[in-house]
Amino acid sequence: MFEVLSTPIIVGLFAIWFCFLLLFYKGQPKGLWTLALANTGERFGYYTMLAVFVLFLHDNFGFDSGWASETFSNFLFVVYLLPLFGGMLADKYGYSKMVVTGIMIMFFGYLILSVPMGGATPAIVAMVAGLLLVSLGTGLFKGNLQVMVGDLYNSAEFADKRASGFSLFYMAINIGALFAPTAAIKIMEWAQNSLDYSKADSYHFAFAVACVSVIGSILIYYLGKKTFAHVIGTTKKAAATGDSQAAAVPAEKDTKERIVCLCLVFAVVIFFWMAFHQNGLTLTWFADEYTATTSTGIESMMFDVRNLLAVIFIVYGLFGIFQSKGIARILAGLMIVGAAAFLFNMVPGTGVETAISAPIFQHFNPCFVVILTPVSVALFSWLGSKGKEPKDPVKIGLGMLVAAVAYLLLALDSVGLPAADPVNHIHQADVAPTLLVRTYLILTFAELLLSPIGIAFVTKVSPVKYKGMMMGGWFVATALGNKLVSIPGHMWGMNLYIVWGTLMCICLLAALFIFSIIKKLNKVA
Repeated sequence: MFEVLSTPIIVGLFAIWFCFLLLFYKGQPKGLWTLALANTGERFGYYTMLAVFVLFLHDNFGFDSGWASETFSNFLFVVYLLPLFGGMLADKYGYSKMVVTGIMIMFFGYLILSVPMGGATPAIVAMVAGLLLVSLGTGLFKGNLQVMVGDLYNSAEFADKRASGFSLFYMAINIGALFAPTAAIKIMEWAQNSLDYSKADSYHFAFAVACVSVIGSILIYYLGKKTFAHVIGTTKKAAATGDSQAAAVPAEKDTKERIVCLCLVFAVVIFFWMAFHQNGLTLTWFADEYTATTSTGIESMMFDVRNLLAVIFIVYGLFGIFQSKGIARILAGLMIVGAAAFLFNMVPGTGVETAISAPIFQHFNPCFVVILTPVSVALFSWLGSKGKEPKDPVKIGLGMLVAAVAYLLLALDSVGLPAADPVNHIHQADVAPTLLVRTYLILTFAELLLSPIGIAFVTKVSPVKYKGMMMGGWFVATALGNKLVSIPGHMWGMNLYIVWGTLMCICLLAALFIFSIIKKLNKVA
């Protein structure tokens, strides 16, 4: 009986949590939540597709690790390259217009991917067409929406909340990514068991989920448009009219220095994304080929997204108990009690095994993002109150060091494991699932130090007339990093500690570089 009610209970707790967030973070501009939820829907679709994409390439087309690596990295490269041009268009024609156009183009891309066409050449051509449309749509949507978020903080009222606002924005959109792997797995299981589709064809149902999610995203955007109407328009218009928001952005006299510093930061984050986006490639293969396929006891509870949500509710409830008052504190208490009771009833019986599918590991990163966001915000707010908060470039350098630690530990734990089979991708070992979960936890620490902080840094430092283009530059750096993602994929077949050790060294060198120029970067931070 409880199992039947478990999902409605989680939905109720989720509603309480959202109300709590609105009260607990009420100092943020209203438009933040609308734009964040619009991005949440789009990211849910994107990560539903990405959770199974590299496995789809092997099962549907028979791609070996080399071809799969190139296809995966080329797609990510184009996805993150096109925001540069999307930003340039938005600087001229308006951010909102590009956001709306982009998400509509994305819909048609996912629609093409959702049609089963077999594994022959026409299917490959259709897949490429679909991926190009998704990439183009993302290029128009993603960066420009984040520029609009940055513009919410141009007024003096919200200027000091920019970094925390982007952390909250980042947390909110990761809710979409949290549910994505489970959605992909469940819809594929349903297609195979209820509709008798083959495993290769069932992947298209996961892609169809993305079609629905982008519809939800655009509905949220339009329904909440009044909350961010004041930031709609082009930078050129704002500058020409002497808009007060434009006036709050840094002066143009040091434009060259700001652009140089941003480009130096972009050069560093290239290597972070190369390491981080192994989650969709080599880390997914590691989950598929080296990690145990079942789990028991308390450990197995990690692989049910409802349990992860309950943990999230408890963490936010604890923060609320100590840091909020009135209704917010009452809601925090309700979350803790309800989530704790839920988890107690979800503990599996002795000997009960839970099946583990490789894509499910990808829900740990967004889960950790959501859990660690209030910790990060509280820590840096406390340091800021004491005048000891590190500047954004320092945080970015620390993020690179943390990423290096993640791959160092993974390399050490991979000593003695057999080399991979890059063609057949056979299951080689049954490593404890906690090994990969720990890797995602540490990489998430690195991500929170680098990604939302880096985006906030770009919106803060960019010259007014180039802010769309400079946000595009952030994504170009991400694109180059994603292109380099294929390098470890081509190494798949070597000893694993060599693959992970290479990534560790790259992250370490990038950290050393940014700390060598930290004084220059801190001048504009």
